[in-house]
Amino acid sequence: MGVTVPLAEGERLLDEFRADRMAYVKSHLIMAVLGGAVAGLVLVWMGNPDPWIGPVAAILALGARGWYLASEALAAVWRLTDRRLIGPGGRQIGLAEMETVRPFFGDVQVVTRSGDKHLLKYLADPADAVARITDAKNGKRKPRR
Repeated sequence: MGVTVPLAEGERLLDEFRADRMAYVKSHLIMAVLGGAVAGLVLVWMGNPDPWIGPVAAILALGARGWYLASEALAAVWRLTDRRLIGPGGRQIGLAEMETVRPFFGDVQVVTRSGDKHLLKYLADPADAVARITDAKNGKRKPRR
């Protein structure tokens, strides 16, 4: 995550998309509830006399995962310029390379013409990010001041 790609000469920064703590927590709560329900149902189906263990284990596991990965996930910043989208770890997607930009389960998915898929995770407003990226792709987005 520590790679910062500098802007090219004459390239203008249009927007930044940062991971949002509330979106991160909400995502993990949804995973915990769904995972707990599935774990409990599987234990009931297997005839386990204590199916409550499945949901408790799922909640504890996903809580530990969320706590452990929070600092890395919440440090993610995507920068949108008039030429490209620059992501964590030095990932770069040229605006002309973008085939599809769409909301995807509360995140934003960018699919390139070559089929590569990139996910902007834990954004506070994924629909707004899609609109901003699409506007930049279509040349309608103005630089920030």
